[in-house]
Amino acid sequence: MHFVDAKAALSRPNGLNIYRGCAHGCVYCDSRSTCYQFTHPFEDIEVKQNTPALLEALLQKKRQKIVISTGSMSDPYQPCEKELKLTRRFLELIDQYGFGASVHTKSDLVLRDIDLFESINRKTKSVLQMTLTVADEGLSRILEPNVCTTARRYEVLKAFQKRGVPTVVWMTPILPFLTDTEENLRAILDCCFDAGVKGIVCWNAGMTLRSGDREYYYRALDRHFPGLSGRYRRQYGDAYEVNSPDNERLMRIFHAECEKHRVIHDPDECFRYIAEIADRQTQLPLFE
Repeated sequence: MHFVDAKAALSRPNGLNIYRGCAHGCVYCDSRSTCYQFTHPFEDIEVKQNTPALLEALLQKKRQKIVISTGSMSDPYQPCEKELKLTRRFLELIDQYGFGASVHTKSDLVLRDIDLFESINRKTKSVLQMTLTVADEGLSRILEPNVCTTARRYEVLKAFQKRGVPTVVWMTPILPFLTDTEENLRAILDCCFDAGVKGIVCWNAGMTLRSGDREYYYRALDRHFPGLSGRYRRQYGDAYEVNSPDNERLMRIFHAECEKHRVIHDPDECFRYIAEIADRQTQLPLFE
């Protein structure tokens, strides 16, 4: 872990990342891709220590209320957040100034701040976004080794459901030859429906791979599933979009089940929902 000062609080569109890098160790993480130009080891968390001060200066300008999101690049509930509490400070500022908040995480540490999510949602809007992609607990511990399991994340979603805070699940990536089964798909969907999620983000039954991310993923496959990386190379070459051979059938099931349970399943519609303030009116961007 190391500390830096950020030049600006928000990126477009209205996103905030307090941390850069991740300690969760998920073998499929796209943020490892070389296009993001990390100049430090990915697991050496970069802490943007002045982010709360920069954010407060922006919020004090009292512009049109919007939903500010965090967690698009790096999980805002890194292990160091337990002590640093910078994500909690972000939520406190959002609550204080009457803005909306959306947080994307895989960590059950988010339960620590459920009081702030509830308070923000009463005043404006808060949304918890959580990734669920591996139903099997043993497989989850291999693919996502340093973060709580899917079963625990389901418990987190249920806790937010009880507090009336809306949730959106990212059911991605779906890993070819590992998690691209109807059994896994339906198990994740059952968790989502029981937890009353508002929407599920899933573009395809597949994943993306590019330089940096691809090499790390293949090394993990070689450790845990010998021979599988060769199958990927033969099937996909250097393709960026890596979809399951069973993609079309699995996605038909996905969309049909979401329709049946009245859950938003178009990604763009999910993102519109997340960005909406309760009055449903079109909001002005923070950047002009």
